[in-house]
Amino acid sequence: MSQKRLQDKVAIITGGGSGIGASAVHVFHENGAKVVIADIQDIQGQAISDKLGENVCFIHCDVSNEDDVRNLIDTTVSKHGKLDIMDRPTIGGILDAKKSDLEKMFEVNLMGAFLGAKHAARVMIPQRKGCILFTARACISQLRSNQVWNSGAG
Repeated sequence: MSQKRLQDKVAIITGGGSGIGASAVHVFHENGAKVVIADIQDIQGQAISDKLGENVCFIHCDVSNEDDVRNLIDTTVSKHGKLDIMDRPTIGGILDAKKSDLEKMFEVNLMGAFLGAKHAARVMIPQRKGCILFTARACISQLRSNQVWNSGAG
């Protein structure tokens, strides 16, 4: 039997109720981590937790709300005694978005990343170990030949 890479590690996966976050939950769980799914999608998050069993739990968390993030970190540490990994997948895609959609994306992606890192670091620094991951995705739609697209990335 091979050793699991994340055995005895405690990981929080924000956005773990669907998409990239849900995939991360499965990978971390398969590799031996105790996983805390954090999401505003209660039904999806709880369903994944129920399916994967005792080493996975769900906590409702709006990452743009500091009280929710603080509660997420504190509850995780209270339950597991530590926090080793904070994975902050971000949502992507602004095509056809309204200004209010873009503002919410900034709240989730920028403020949520800041708050997650802030409160994870608060418990990881005294432990003198831990890992905060920021993952992202990009989506490019097929462009017509007369359109110019510049991603702003090298």
